Amino acid sequence: MDRSQKTEAVAELNRTFNEVGVVVVTRNLGLTVAQSSDLRNKMREAGASYKVAKNRLAKIAIDGTDYAALADLLVGPTALATSEDPVAAAKVVVDFAKTNEKLEVLGGAMGSTVLDVNGVKALAELPSLDELRAKMVGLISAPATKLAQITQAPAGQVARVFGAYGAKEAA
Repeated sequence: MDRSQKTEAVAELNRTFNEVGVVVVTRNLGLTVAQSSDLRNKMREAGASYKVAKNRLAKIAIDGTDYAALADLLVGPTALATSEDPVAAAKVVVDFAKTNEKLEVLGGAMGSTVLDVNGVKALAELPSLDELRAKMVGLISAPATKLAQITQAPAGQVARVFGAYGAKEAA
């Protein structure tokens, strides 16, 4: 990697750190190419990304961002999982680490809040942004549905009473 490639890599990492909502630092000790590709595919499906970066370049790129406290975790064979959705990257990494012991979660950060391993696992347990939006829509539309059902109920009861009287007189 020559100097211009390193400068470009640092600029791209810095841009990433300024745009994402969460960064999870992992240690990948011997992931095969197939396992790494599988993890990247799962991350892409969730709207996240997984990138192996040189620690020195990542430390330069992280300086001056909200994630500067993660510099201490960038030691050894590390990779960065990032996403705009604060839950997506953590959820995929934690789920993948459960089934593959070669991937270890070191920690992460959500904005300027640094998360330890347990914090990343707790973040992974939360519902995603899309799930929260769906719940909010359901909560907002539920009262209107109930109100419509309640206002229609008396009219339906009156109609059933008249129908019963009509059936009684016809018989």
